[in-house]
Amino acid sequence: MMHMQSTSENILKGTTTVGLVFDGGVILATERRATMGNMIASKKAKKVYQIADRIGMTTAGGVGDAQQLARWVQVECSLYNIRRGREMSVGASASLLSNILNNNRMMPYYVQLLVGGVDSGGPSIYSVDALGGASPEDDIVATGSGSPFAYGVLEDRFEKGMPEKDCVDLAIRALRSAMRRDSASGEDISVVVITKDKYEEFMEKGIQK
Repeated sequence: MMHMQSTSENILKGTTTVGLVFDGGVILATERRATMGNMIASKKAKKVYQIADRIGMTTAGGVGDAQQLARWVQVECSLYNIRRGREMSVGASASLLSNILNNNRMMPYYVQLLVGGVDSGGPSIYSVDALGGASPEDDIVATGSGSPFAYGVLEDRFEKGMPEKDCVDLAIRALRSAMRRDSASGEDISVVVITKDKYEEFMEKGIQK
């Protein structure tokens, strides 16, 4: 697959994404601002993608690069399902992304990714960096320019055993904190809840006026 870094779409960046693991699944959440230097280039940037039936991917960094990676991995996950008759695991999809990024070190994708979902081993989240490093996360994780502010809220308020609704509320609270303090984060919030029974995405409208 050809990898280009030439269009303005590819350099829209700046974001905050968060991930939480709870007993029955994972929460992935992002705000929707994309910046180009000091300019707000988009207020509706898509930063969370469904890459398999019960797996999502959040993106921080280049919007064009993220879209290209999402399409690539969606195809690979679909082919895996057809050929083997079962879904790719969360860890395997993170490894696939890691290999793609590793093979493009000379022309790197400018992204930082979270891959989260539910498979036969239960819920899990992995972080994948631009050079192809992939590592499992325990309970909470944040990426992007606003992540220090999000971590402050997550580390203060997260508790093991929190129910799904409380984890959704905490993810939104963490993003709000980042949006107040990081100029590259803003607008509305996208939240994805993944359990063994659902992949559900919804918007938290009008968070920041």
